[in-house]
Amino acid sequence: MIPMTLDEIARACGAGPHDVPDPGALVTAPAAVDSREVAPGGLFAATAGARTDGHDHAAAAVAAGAVAVLAARPVGVPALVVDDVRLALGLLARQLLRRISPTVIGLTGSVGKTTTKDLLAQVLERHAATVATDRSYNNELGLPLTVLRADAATRHLVLEMGASRKGDLTYLTGIAPPRIGLVLNVGTAHLERMGTGRADVAEAKGELVEALPADGYALLNADDPYVLGMAGRTEAQILLYGRSPRARVRAERVRMDDRARTAFELVTPSGRAPVALGLIGEHQVSNALAAAAVATALGLDAAGIADGLTAARRRSAGRLQITERPDGVTVVDDAYNANPESMRAGLRAAKALAGARRTVAVLGGMGQQADASRARHAEVGRLVAGLRFDVLITVGAGDPLATAEAARSSGVAVHAVEDVTEAIELATALLEPGDVVFVKASSEYGLGACARALATANQ
Repeated sequence: MIPMTLDEIARACGAGPHDVPDPGALVTAPAAVDSREVAPGGLFAATAGARTDGHDHAAAAVAAGAVAVLAARPVGVPALVVDDVRLALGLLARQLLRRISPTVIGLTGSVGKTTTKDLLAQVLERHAATVATDRSYNNELGLPLTVLRADAATRHLVLEMGASRKGDLTYLTGIAPPRIGLVLNVGTAHLERMGTGRADVAEAKGELVEALPADGYALLNADDPYVLGMAGRTEAQILLYGRSPRARVRAERVRMDDRARTAFELVTPSGRAPVALGLIGEHQVSNALAAAAVATALGLDAAGIADGLTAARRRSAGRLQITERPDGVTVVDDAYNANPESMRAGLRAAKALAGARRTVAVLGGMGQQADASRARHAEVGRLVAGLRFDVLITVGAGDPLATAEAARSSGVAVHAVEDVTEAIELATALLEPGDVVFVKASSEYGLGACARALATANQ
């Protein structure tokens, strides 16, 4: 973050100082919403969450080195008081961007945002100072926190932009207006809030390309008809990427090794170069091409992009994270979140990784699937059977039972348990040396704890 005085911050977000002995005190470190992550010289933003209220931790944040607290009420320590802390963070981030002017890259999609963001950051970091979204901080709170990590040296600002309802991306692009907009795909995530089908999701995701300037770039997935349909919603230059022959950034000669890692020849307007990804699953080709499209728009050549993609590794936990146990069991942790598209991709990647080895799936539910939820969970069960998984453990009542019923009727050995503790106990008892176990669900199911327990067993 560029240094700013408390007085400058107050004016940027319309705050009133309370218990501030020195309005000229300088904030030199980024903002944080977790008092345990406060850096000396930083700003603590006190937000009210589902489990805790940040205002209750204001004193601890200042004791840890925060210069002041951005708060909705006085908290007994130096504070800048505003009506809405989230809105104030957005205003502050917008003011910082006016001062430093990096190239803002916004990316959105139903599946693959975080992996693509991580790949892109690793490509761009080799060429210029780059700040990218940490973890999946992609909403109205997380995006400003990312922006506030940028400073005068930042050339590229890579912002993952999530949308759970229409209007979300309009708000986020108002905070950080992008020059480059990347749309990955249109799936069925957040249907309960967006509408009834992919057309509603596409309408929401297309807000990103609508925010682009005429001298910017809209990078669209040529393999997704809903994304292609966004071309008419922007004045920016269009650059298509994908497996389609019409894509200017595309993959040819795609192949997979015995560890389910893909290799391909990258084709861009600047030439061709070989890529060998370190991530598992054929679906990673699309994520890599998306990153390559952004790099192409920024002027990087095919060889430089390919080198960056080949060197890139997984950065974010819970996304096809692989642990090899001493007994030969391979744990594939994909439990950060789930929707039908990511569930299909993950199951196929795990099965490709397993080869002839025995496979076990531990699956919870997929949230926000609206009226089609039970049918989509049953589809997952049929896919588990079609891929010939040997054992399925479903976790939770309701929709996961539809997955269990569909898989059982197709001949899979199925066990249905009520909670994560039972899943850990059962999976631990059922796993045999050499097995591959795949763990996935929407975040509210908490199956990350199951994946971590299985990964550390027998060590």
